[in-house]
Amino acid sequence: MSDLGVYIHIPYCLQRCTYCDFATYVHTEIRPPQDYVSLVKKEISDKKNLFVPRELKTIYFGGGTPSLIQAELIVDLISELSKFGYTTGPQTEITIEINPATVDERKLEIYLKAGINRFSVGAQTFSDRLLKMVHREHNADQTRQTLALLRKYNLNFSFDLLFALPTQTLAELRYDIDVAVELGSKHISPYCLTVPEAHPLSKNRPLEDEQVQMFQMIHEALVKNGQHRYEISNYAQPGFESQHNLLYWTDRQYWGLGLSAHSYSKLSEWGSRFWNPNSLEIYAQQVLGNAQQNDSQIEVLEKHQALTDFCHTSLRLSAGLSVDKLVNKFGATTAERVRDLVTPMIKHDLLHLVSDAYCLTEKGILVSNQVFEKFTFLKSDLA
Repeated sequence: MSDLGVYIHIPYCLQRCTYCDFATYVHTEIRPPQDYVSLVKKEISDKKNLFVPRELKTIYFGGGTPSLIQAELIVDLISELSKFGYTTGPQTEITIEINPATVDERKLEIYLKAGINRFSVGAQTFSDRLLKMVHREHNADQTRQTLALLRKYNLNFSFDLLFALPTQTLAELRYDIDVAVELGSKHISPYCLTVPEAHPLSKNRPLEDEQVQMFQMIHEALVKNGQHRYEISNYAQPGFESQHNLLYWTDRQYWGLGLSAHSYSKLSEWGSRFWNPNSLEIYAQQVLGNAQQNDSQIEVLEKHQALTDFCHTSLRLSAGLSVDKLVNKFGATTAERVRDLVTPMIKHDLLHLVSDAYCLTEKGILVSNQVFEKFTFLKSDLA
């Protein structure tokens, strides 16, 4: 049976970070976590037949800050999935996002007993000055303490690194990389700050050339430390890649539960996407049966849309866009259409052919959005 992953959104936060555009709330301003988890459990029960029950490849608790709510509530959700045949086993990767200072030994032991085996730490930077700037509640010492706790239990944890922050220097970024490596993270996700032009954090950011320098410095430092870039914004030591994120990037099914969560099913010819509302009240009304899911929450894909998704996600990976997989899914004629687009990009050193797959070059990675634009198909392109 094909792989299936489950994403569960936990929208509670200590504060709203300046740069965040996810569906999250300050934890004191919305209904209690027990009530929200009850809604998600009802959603699981109501939608249990959307997919064929099986042992799950992955479960991912994202947010928000899932570690902010009671650990027992997280365990309840794993148990609820299992009740309807969506079970976990030794091979299931179960990830929970945690923020520094929101996990202690008691909470950690509850997680481990429930099978949670991967921890994604939202540290962002080891500069207290920059943490305050983006309105993060924790400080660098708390990050160190949290990572020390994870190391004490010899756990698999990843580290989010935010760069190109206003006034951030190359030296500060280099320090962040060195500390993250020193503290034992086997997976690091560097994210370039992305905000609209009018946003307060858009002022005094490093210039574009310096951002490129930052990107290249991160790459060189992590590769030197034995991590490989398996996706544009993700580095890992071999064997520590995020299996859940790989589901998204390799055209496999996933079921999103909770506020604003997105799903992908391959039951229709070219697949379909569906999602929950990003308003907590509308989500609650739909789960409780007081409002209907509307047509704007589902999209049955056409061939050109599926091809666009397939090309974009494949090209994000170091493994690239497999010619064989392209032919198997879309046919030889469509694969030829894609090859026509690839040829000039190879000449301009944006793509190259590696083991029968089209892969971004180092130059291509720096302008990846422009490359992806070329692989955005209209219905008429495949006529």
